Amino acid sequence: MSTRTADEPSLDAVLGRVADQFGTPAFVYLTDAIEQRLAELRARMGRWFSFSYAAKSNPNPELLRWLAPRVESIDVSSLGEFRLARAAGWAAGRASFTGPGKRDFEIEEAIADGLGELVVESVREAVVADRVARALGRVQSVLVRLSPSRIPKGFGDQMAGRPSPFGLDIESVAEELPRILALGHLRVAGFHIYSGTQCLKPEAICENYRIFLEAFRTVCTDFGLAPQRLVFGSGLGIPYHPGDSGLDLAQVADGVAPDLEGFIGDARFQQTSLSLELGRFLVGEAGYFLTRIISIKESRGSRIGICDGGLNNHLPAAGRFGMVIHRNYRMHRVGGGEASEKIDLVGPLCTSIDRLASGVLLPRLEEGDLVAIHGSGAYGLTASPLHFISHPLPREVLVEGPRLRDATRALGFDDAKGPVVMGQGAKSRPPSP
Repeated sequence: MSTRTADEPSLDAVLGRVADQFGTPAFVYLTDAIEQRLAELRARMGRWFSFSYAAKSNPNPELLRWLAPRVESIDVSSLGEFRLARAAGWAAGRASFTGPGKRDFEIEEAIADGLGELVVESVREAVVADRVARALGRVQSVLVRLSPSRIPKGFGDQMAGRPSPFGLDIESVAEELPRILALGHLRVAGFHIYSGTQCLKPEAICENYRIFLEAFRTVCTDFGLAPQRLVFGSGLGIPYHPGDSGLDLAQVADGVAPDLEGFIGDARFQQTSLSLELGRFLVGEAGYFLTRIISIKESRGSRIGICDGGLNNHLPAAGRFGMVIHRNYRMHRVGGGEASEKIDLVGPLCTSIDRLASGVLLPRLEEGDLVAIHGSGAYGLTASPLHFISHPLPREVLVEGPRLRDATRALGFDDAKGPVVMGQGAKSRPPSP
């Protein structure tokens, strides 16, 4: 079924303008929607938390530039993301750097540039960072990532209670943390936990935060630490599929409030900054993937709409991003109409897995119509096999109030340095007629 919203006529007018001016396929990011989400987060969770943006959810340089004065810190998962953030105006000291496979040269460049906090995922990585910091004549602040022994049911990607490359297993902290604390050129400023993603159940999120609090309290008490900063991986989900209910953030805040109040009331944590790291919850619902119907085909009793964008642009919508059973994303026909006909939507690639929707109920689609796929502001373009079958990259458009801004980037790759921006506003194709 299509999802209609009260403001969809104005949304469709914006999407129509994007298609006319920039062509399709295109990702469209609405900054007003991000502002609203930030205001909600501050109203509900700001009493306890500052906010950190997980760049991996959407590292578009123009979006990073827009976010820089609005969010306290940024978490990067590669040197490439760190460079993008720096170029977009983020001070190095506002960045943390996560990821289990950091190479020596990545750690060296980040520390040399004044990285705020290195999130160390293992004793080995801490030893490397200590060696790099010593060579640079630095003492580097680090957050030690912890991997809890359990996570409540209801999360998408789960990174706790099983073998994991992320962080120190909570069961081995007593053995491993002293080895990190003994390193002379690292300063353990605090701890980081991100053990689950994409949860729409407030009670599960609250229980997960209680697990975090228990782990933080136990480790800090056992080692006599008064941490400067503790990072909570948010795990806050968004409604991707028809039938999903959006997360009740007020219920999350009310449910965990007594636990957080008790925690910050502890003398050990009264000077500790708590940070909520989030990505898709901040930008996911503010984005739409806009694609045009190239042609309609009738095949063996099914109607198929062939689109100009597919899994090469939007792997998650094609059900290839951690989804066991494909479920259609929410989507609608730009211009409205009553949802009255089932149709399969496929992309332009020469592969049977290029399928954006199966049996989705939409107004009758014809050649030239536009379809907007919701929930596309996070894990869309850069989570996709962009060069598969060598179609041009889609456009990216930042919508700031009435203003449309070309935010298209073309990424290259340097074997030594990782992804680099080759050019802003790179043309991919003329607007569709």
